[in-house]
Amino acid sequence: MQRRELPRTYRIKSFGCQMNVYDGERMGELLAAQGMAPAAEGEEAELVVLNTCHIREKAAEKVYSDIGRLLKTDGDAPAPMIAVAGCVAQAEGEEIMARAPGVGVVVGPQAYHRLPDLLAQAAGGTRATDTDMPADAKFAALPRRRRSAPAAFLTVQEGCDKFCTYCVVPYTRGAEISRPFGDLLAEAQLLVEAGAREITLLGQNVNAWAGQDEAARPLGLDGLIRRLAAVDGLERIRYTTSHPNDVTDGLIAAHGEVAKLMPYLHLPVQSGSDRVLRAMNRSHTADSYLRVLERFRAARPDLALSGDFIVGFPGETEAEFAETLRIVEAAGYAHAFSFKYSPRPGTPAATMDGQVAAEVMDDRLQRLQATIARGQMAFNAASVGRRCTVLVERRGKKPGQWLGKSPWLQSVFFTGDAAIGDLVEVELAQAGPNSLEGRLLQLAAA
Repeated sequence: MQRRELPRTYRIKSFGCQMNVYDGERMGELLAAQGMAPAAEGEEAELVVLNTCHIREKAAEKVYSDIGRLLKTDGDAPAPMIAVAGCVAQAEGEEIMARAPGVGVVVGPQAYHRLPDLLAQAAGGTRATDTDMPADAKFAALPRRRRSAPAAFLTVQEGCDKFCTYCVVPYTRGAEISRPFGDLLAEAQLLVEAGAREITLLGQNVNAWAGQDEAARPLGLDGLIRRLAAVDGLERIRYTTSHPNDVTDGLIAAHGEVAKLMPYLHLPVQSGSDRVLRAMNRSHTADSYLRVLERFRAARPDLALSGDFIVGFPGETEAEFAETLRIVEAAGYAHAFSFKYSPRPGTPAATMDGQVAAEVMDDRLQRLQATIARGQMAFNAASVGRRCTVLVERRGKKPGQWLGKSPWLQSVFFTGDAAIGDLVEVELAQAGPNSLEGRLLQLAAA
């Protein structure tokens, strides 16, 4: 690899989950602290960071496609320096270096705090790799948060100890760790000072977060939420992604007692078949999952529910898929994510008997998504006539139009006098499958 000047401009492309979005933002802050600037819209960046996801096969292959595209330049223009970060980097770092000689840096999700040092090494002519997993060191080394969108992410927990048989997260993100309470409270306060009015707490199993307060008293996620609710200027709190086995009485109670905790819950179930759930190592049943939902809804009757589903898991029969359709109907989701099973190297499910044919998975996914879409439309339609606050996040496509989120995480657009970051009161007037039109009533808060 030839020596080159350190990049002056950068672009970060994040794939996959909200955790990757958070990581991408933090990498941008690291690069800005080194004097680099985001490339202007429409201009080529001197550094491109591909912040990758390894959950699905196509997501991993897209990385190599993007690398090839970035290395094809017109005329005498030099190719950008390329850094591959995230979970593909963690899982396939050696393969990336062998398969893509144009990549200068490979850095895993727990080591990206060292990105500036790795870029300096690559600029000096030596390709650099770091896939160590010292998560505590990462957070301690990240710079102070100085700017924030109205809705911000805050990683509170990383890693997973559940070892679902289809999932690579325990191997790419490591064991479950919880960030210290004091660090989280301080970062949340900085985010609010930087412009955040809503914070979403992130974790692979966010409700596994555990810590201690200033007096060394134990706290769970509900305790953290209650303390964050006291932060002046923080108006809304959300969290994702939860695991059914880590739901506590305190967390359920918080949904009914903490006004700033939004009435939205993302609680993946993955399948409605108990046999498939056992094969997935999910450690809960369809019935126990539905009973947990009943308890949440008893605490907060207007709760909007979201979930995750996998179709075509090895051995899944048509009858077992029908059980998934039934649990979707029973749960009444406001929104849900659904995917075809994708075998990931190194996971137990990848070598299981009974791999389901692609065309069968395609058919099941279409039927599942149609069922989910009906539920989502029904939830949105039932919202018409409600008055609620909307956090304004960006301008809409039309003059005077604004777009934001309702308490139930619905996209709401409206026309009127507002600004990004405002909390406005609207009446939900018309529902579509993916958004609602609102009628502006007044500013809900300054």
